Amino acid sequence: MVAHDVFLSDCPARTTLELISDTWSVVVVTALGRGPARYGELRDKIGGISNKMLTQTLRRLADNGLVERRELRTAPPGTEYRLTDLGHSLLVPVCALSRWAEENTDALLDARTA
Repeated sequence: MVAHDVFLSDCPARTTLELISDTWSVVVVTALGRGPARYGELRDKIGGISNKMLTQTLRRLADNGLVERRELRTAPPGTEYRLTDLGHSLLVPVCALSRWAEENTDALLDARTA
């Protein structure tokens, strides 16, 4: 196993951090943690995300092995997204980060106005 050090400027782990710390990546991974979902279901569940941003986020997560895209043979045709095993391994830290944000937003907003 290769050791990575995020304090080094050329460490590939920085790219990984950039991928998984993006707001939309966190929200999409959290949403898919509840189970597979079709594109429209994700869009409806995630308030404020544009079609373009959802598509880009899903593509980036899929390209990095966190999300699996599956074509559905339905009428009309559809697409379903689900977390891979690697994506599932990300759920604990991502959900913890999301919970922390929800629980501490008021304190952060108070600090900004002080």
